[in-house]
Amino acid sequence: MLDREQVRKVAHLARLKLTADEETLLTTQLGDILGYFEQLNELDVTGVEPTTRAIDVSNVVRQDVLQSHPERESMLESAPDRDGDFFKVPKIVNAD
Repeated sequence: MLDREQVRKVAHLARLKLTADEETLLTTQLGDILGYFEQLNELDVTGVEPTTRAIDVSNVVRQDVLQSHPERESMLESAPDRDGDFFKVPKIVNAD
């Protein structure tokens, strides 16, 4: 069974601040979820091949081809900030 201290620890690791009511609610809900997994552990899965999906799925991909945009100026005009023929964006790399 899951207790409130374990819920507090998980909340701390996830950087969540929970109220006392939320701790109580999550203790019950997470306990129910873990109980369900315990039920699943009781199933005999001998001979069942491991899988990540119930059905086969494949990605549909397209060729990555470089193309020029036919309306370059209209695209640049829609930018929040620009410098000539370039988009101007905030700096995201620091010197540290």
